[in-house]
Amino acid sequence: MSLITLFTAPKPFTDPHIALIQHNAIRSWLALGDEVEVILLGEEEGLAEAAALYGVKHLPQVARTASGTPLVSSMFALAREHSTSPLLCCVNADILLTPDLLTVGRAMLEKHSRFLVVGQRWDLDVHEPLEFTAGWAGRLRRRAQQEGKLHKATGSDYFLFPRGCFSDMPAFAIGRAGWDNWMIYSGRAQHFPVVDATHDLFIVHQNHDYRHLPGGQPHYKHPETLENIRLAGGRRAIFELPDVSHRLVKGKLVRPPLTWQRFWREVEIFPLVTLHSYPLALAMYFLLHPRKAYREYREGRL
Repeated sequence: MSLITLFTAPKPFTDPHIALIQHNAIRSWLALGDEVEVILLGEEEGLAEAAALYGVKHLPQVARTASGTPLVSSMFALAREHSTSPLLCCVNADILLTPDLLTVGRAMLEKHSRFLVVGQRWDLDVHEPLEFTAGWAGRLRRRAQQEGKLHKATGSDYFLFPRGCFSDMPAFAIGRAGWDNWMIYSGRAQHFPVVDATHDLFIVHQNHDYRHLPGGQPHYKHPETLENIRLAGGRRAIFELPDVSHRLVKGKLVRPPLTWQRFWREVEIFPLVTLHSYPLALAMYFLLHPRKAYREYREGRL
């Protein structure tokens, strides 16, 4: 039995560069060996052929939004139904994973029955098929550190968790902002470890443009992002990597340093994650950020 089931809903393989980086990503996952199972979800053009090429599971019947975007809830349900791995990992199809994933997964599973692992990525321009021969992970790390850059601590491109977690989630659209932030919020609200594994888990995002989205606009400007935020419960439920409860450093869980900034952020989110009261969270937001809150209220964005 595999340790981790990786699942994703790739974009169509019609754009040459998107196809290239998605093939690179899938091959990096398979390079992790027999402890990893891969599931490709959706009916996008070229997806069935890619699944057949690599001998991985293909599940086409994913529920979708009215606009045709796959639903995250359907993806999670299908991955859980069609796998037996103790760990599931939803990952974006442009992400190169390294063996760090297995090390982190084993370490977390030994000590915790419920958790969420997220983390920052390294951004790298990749325009060629990558080789995954002996020593590939070390070569990739050196190249990314020399040519790429660490992405800011906003969203996350992978979500590693035990299969019993996140069995009930809103009907989020994949590939749009908001749902990844909700994952961090939901974990904090359920009071299990939400872990930033950036230090221990090295991943690489292969840079690309946004031609695959309507109007070529980034996902955070898409109307379905606004719907994701509504489904998440509102903007106060939009958490980012600095809102995790723990960090993983050299295999050990540690609390983030208690800076003044973090202290006040914890005060701000206390009504939401501990009291589960959105009205109180709004009141706290107005108290701590009056100008920003008033501006958002005037603009109808609260």
